[in-house]
Amino acid sequence: MAAIAGGTGCSAGLVFKNKESSCSNGVSVLQFNGIRAVENKQVGSAGCKPNGFLSTSGSKFRRIKAMSSPTVSAPKRETDPKKRIVITGMGVVSVFGNDIDTFYNKLLEGESGVTPIDRFDASSFSVRFAGQIHNFSCEGYIDGKNDRRLDDAWRYCLVAGKKALVDAKLGPEVLETMDKTKIGVLVGSGMGGLTAFSSGVEALIESGYRKISPFLIPYTITNMGSALLAIDTGLMGPNYSISTACATANYCFFAAASHIRRGEADIIVAGGTEAPVNGVGVGGFIACRALSQRNSEPHKASRPWDKDRDGFVLGEGAGVLIMESLEHATKRGANIIAEYLGGAVTCDAYHMTDPRKDGLGVSSCITMALEEAGVSPEEVNYVNAHATSTPAGDLAEINAIKMVFKNTSEMKMNGTKSMTGHALGAAGGLEAIATIKAINTGWLHPTLNQCNLESDVTIDTVPNVKKEHEVHVAISNSFGFGGHNGVVVFAPFKP
Repeated sequence: MAAIAGGTGCSAGLVFKNKESSCSNGVSVLQFNGIRAVENKQVGSAGCKPNGFLSTSGSKFRRIKAMSSPTVSAPKRETDPKKRIVITGMGVVSVFGNDIDTFYNKLLEGESGVTPIDRFDASSFSVRFAGQIHNFSCEGYIDGKNDRRLDDAWRYCLVAGKKALVDAKLGPEVLETMDKTKIGVLVGSGMGGLTAFSSGVEALIESGYRKISPFLIPYTITNMGSALLAIDTGLMGPNYSISTACATANYCFFAAASHIRRGEADIIVAGGTEAPVNGVGVGGFIACRALSQRNSEPHKASRPWDKDRDGFVLGEGAGVLIMESLEHATKRGANIIAEYLGGAVTCDAYHMTDPRKDGLGVSSCITMALEEAGVSPEEVNYVNAHATSTPAGDLAEINAIKMVFKNTSEMKMNGTKSMTGHALGAAGGLEAIATIKAINTGWLHPTLNQCNLESDVTIDTVPNVKKEHEVHVAISNSFGFGGHNGVVVFAPFKP
């Protein structure tokens, strides 16, 4: 997360019931300055009107204290094969290419995919590097006419989605024999077709509205990735997109699992896609003061938990999983790669871009994910962290992790973004693939640029060199602007 100065032109009160008050009608009043909650006030029952609203004017306020939920023993893991969710295929588009093994091998080697930007003239920008995809080819996946029209976000989605289907042995011939109304697509995007949008605005300004492409709207809206993939493959099950900024892909995984467990689908193609490396995307994040400005050493710019970090590196790509009920996967003889045990989503309800300093939104999300997964904190021995390399965000995540996991001596934690940059809505998809490959291979990729670690970071971050590690249970964290938190839990599949 990056810090953005909030406006101070207005304030407002927000009322919550206070469960801890000795008065049954007591309430807490949050006072807002712009968009940040700054103080609270306790008001007894005498101050309450029958409808629950009250005046907040002319009073002193003090800072609100957030309370974490009590620890609950983890339930047993799901045993119903109709509700157990397995991963049967994966597809990727990344700075390291479109092949899953190549992608993970590059991560294991500790190779940085962060390079100078050459897609547009960034010479006048204060940030001139990114995790930009070079030499992307969609040959064999998208016909030439559509390839020329599509925004890169949808190109990445179509290639990653179709590659995931093929990886799951669900090619066109096989799909023709299946009930396509029970196969859905849920690939989200945080930004949508950003190049399509910026090109439309440019045409409007330079030549007037008559020169705007008829594809501007359809290729800008965030649902188009899921829609186009379904149109190309004939998949008629649940189909939509979720857009929760950098938490998008994890939200999609969580929602996809719910559709399967409710019996609404047998298979969901789920993940995230993003293509923000253009003038508007880079310029916008510069304006947010969110990006690293280490132009002289781009490969050293993304450095999670390092004291010398100065912001995240913008990235792009797509990461897609085939999520399937165990019953359906078993019946068709699918190769099961890993198991999705559960997940959770929460909101910080704090600030547009800053994380909560107490870590409550994240820690509660991790706790809820473990509860849904039927996993105790002691079983988790690997965390693929959100770890964007921002001054506030990295430490907030560490604090939240420590709140949930009291003993981290056997735990490993790494940051994929140290090599790929931050692919926003696609980040959770890429990192889910990295997590599953760690489970499959027994090797964890390093976190690059670990030179001067923050003293609060006492968990092994796999600094600079890969490590062998048998993963028992893994969590993958993703957090987005707006305070959106998504945590998903994966483990080796055991029949």
